[in-house]
Amino acid sequence: MEALLRPPIELYSAAAALACATLAWLAPQVLLLPGGLSIGCAALLGAFGLLRTIQALRVLRYRAHLMRLPPYRLPRALLPLCEHKVFLGRGFRWSQKHTQRLRDTLHPEVQRYLRPGPLTRLIHGRAWAQASLAAPGGSAALHGVEPREQAVWMDRAERAGHTLVLGTTRVGKTRLAELLIAQDIARGDTVIVFDPKGDAGLLQRVYAEAARAGRRKDFFLFHLGFPECSVRYNAIGNFSRITEVATRIANQLPNEGNSAAFREFAWRFVNIIARALVALGQTPNYRRVHRYINDIEPLFIEYAEVHLQRTAAPGWRSRVAEIAENIKERNLPGALRGRSAKAIALMRFLSGHARSDPVLDGLISAFKYDRTYFDKIVSSVGPLMEKLTTDPIADLISPGEAGGDARPIFEWLGVIRQRGIVYVGLDALSDTTVASAVGNSMFADLVSVAGHIYKHGTGGAHPSVSIHADEFNELIGDEFVPLLNKAGGAGFQVTAYTQTWSDVEARIGNRAKAGQVAGNFNTLIMLRVKELATARMLTDQLPEVEVHTLMSVSGVNDSAEPASGIDFRSRNEDRISVFKVPMLSPADLIVLPKGQAFALLEGGQLWKLRMPLIEVDPEHDLPPELVDITQGMQRPQPASRG
Repeated sequence: MEALLRPPIELYSAAAALACATLAWLAPQVLLLPGGLSIGCAALLGAFGLLRTIQALRVLRYRAHLMRLPPYRLPRALLPLCEHKVFLGRGFRWSQKHTQRLRDTLHPEVQRYLRPGPLTRLIHGRAWAQASLAAPGGSAALHGVEPREQAVWMDRAERAGHTLVLGTTRVGKTRLAELLIAQDIARGDTVIVFDPKGDAGLLQRVYAEAARAGRRKDFFLFHLGFPECSVRYNAIGNFSRITEVATRIANQLPNEGNSAAFREFAWRFVNIIARALVALGQTPNYRRVHRYINDIEPLFIEYAEVHLQRTAAPGWRSRVAEIAENIKERNLPGALRGRSAKAIALMRFLSGHARSDPVLDGLISAFKYDRTYFDKIVSSVGPLMEKLTTDPIADLISPGEAGGDARPIFEWLGVIRQRGIVYVGLDALSDTTVASAVGNSMFADLVSVAGHIYKHGTGGAHPSVSIHADEFNELIGDEFVPLLNKAGGAGFQVTAYTQTWSDVEARIGNRAKAGQVAGNFNTLIMLRVKELATARMLTDQLPEVEVHTLMSVSGVNDSAEPASGIDFRSRNEDRISVFKVPMLSPADLIVLPKGQAFALLEGGQLWKLRMPLIEVDPEHDLPPELVDITQGMQRPQPASRG
């Protein structure tokens, strides 16, 4: 058994040995030693004294690390970079030895060795020392149980299995994200950062790393909160199958109880509109879908005329005009009242015209619905489309209709081919619905692009696409799951950050489905958490280990034989007991200091690590428009007045 939590008694023998060595060297006559022998004795005593000093310093150093760790700052220029490894910080692989040491710190008799001395307490009490001695909180013993730390690396190939980072607010998730993003950008990967709430420091770091790597031209900023400075993106304009358009919109609608039926109706009509738009050579966007959901008649007329121009005999226009002239509204069924005579004439002409066009059939079926009834069955999609097509973000996410807009338009396949760097600010604090709809549409688009890359490639080298999803509980939906379990083969690697797993379960609304999501993350990094269920996600995956405890037993027994001359018998025993305990407990994760974490890497290897604080690049490196955005993100938002 180790005995490191004790006084450094080696110093006594070290002092005695070094004193004797000095005496043998300088005054050998005092020890009655001849000259040659005195030199040998001095060397031996000096070596013994040095050995005992080293042993004492090991005890003192161990005790010091249990109380406080030195700050870990890393200049950006010294950040390690490896083509096949990912640097996570400094730390050590956790084993039974560290569980034993951690349990030893809980014994009452050793607490005096874990408290700072009078001088340290005096310094901490001074106001001038508060800033420089700001403690990271938590229990320093969790990292101090191993004074010899090393650089911790993760195999880059493991990232294709995706990484989950859990930690409560303000404990280092963003610091870890900056560390990983900096390496991904420097390595030349395609990097996509989703930031639902808007962290100015994260945006600064992403741009600064792009500039440092000479990749300014590859940087794209998409931000719903600052549309005037943002690139544009059509969330439903790129797809592998036309049905994806309706799915991306309908998936944002409620799906519980009676809402499920209305969601299916909405999907059907959005799909009819999307198919017609594509057949007409138009790119679907939110504005077009919203326009034709409110009034499908213009789309029906346009498509019907194109269809007849292609398939009908000459003279069909005059025949349609003749039918329109004979239409009397009082003779129309209720469902068609209020419709234009031209649209009704086209429908009647087509009913007697042989056709095999499913798009046209869908438009006719939608056109025949009573307008009041139609409005009711698609009412669930109306409020969502209103939010997505309201200025100023309408031009941002429905590009192609506003002429003269100089803002560039990006699409994911082009970004990946360019090895671009995209910061996606979703401004969820302003409107969660819009942020969720755009974010989930982006995820669905990425899944579609991943399928295309998996089947056809990108026309160049196989890409590495690093996706960092901060506060991913705000983003997760049905689109996120296939991104995890199907996109890895296309070079996609997702790193998701959230505070508790209950946030994810609440967002999904189904514990089994949340477990399905968790099962797709092969790497788990857990900082300080405040929920036991979240902490157990890591501790339940660890084995039990054997620890030892020392018990002192003393006893006295009266003698049963008075004539023997022995009045009593005493005994003193030191018993070493062995029992099994969990390698880590949830309570250990709740008291982690800021900037520290436990990580399950490469098949369940448990590592204790702490992340470096990377020095921030000067803000003047940012372009003026980006400085304005970061300053706007840092300012408190004014309260809205009703």
